[in-house]
Amino acid sequence: MKTRFLITVAAVAATLSPVVAQAQTRELERDRREVRDERRDLRDAQRYGDRRDVREAREDYREAKREYREDWRDYKQRNRNAFRGGRFDAPFRYRSFNSGVSIGTSYYAPRYRVNNYSSYRLPQPGRYQTYVRHYNDVLLVNTRTGRVVQVYRGFYW
Repeated sequence: MKTRFLITVAAVAATLSPVVAQAQTRELERDRREVRDERRDLRDAQRYGDRRDVREAREDYREAKREYREDWRDYKQRNRNAFRGGRFDAPFRYRSFNSGVSIGTSYYAPRYRVNNYSSYRLPQPGRYQTYVRHYNDVLLVNTRTGRVVQVYRGFYW
């Protein structure tokens, strides 16, 4: 009797696991879309609105970004194994990069690129951009100029 119960519980858990992951992904996509919409509203308010409109749009934009970060943190926490980085060997030492900094081509060589960015729920990189692993961080780099576009610190565990 206990064995049958355990098998049933395991089957239900295996069935619900992909559903939960899919719901989390939809939530992240919805939040990302809200951030884009709020950024557009902020730009419109800056062009055509008064100070009160700009202030409200800025608050809405900040709130949308905060919600997205919280949902992203929750997703990452629930899926810890997906973000287990493993060993990282590089001929250079760790440096903490900020957005806008130029880096050398050795930092974004093909062996350091993150090609499976969609499995990490990262946004699709733009033209001439690529995600690069730098120890436990992930950098979005413009490959034409060598500039860091965005930094995801502590991305891997």
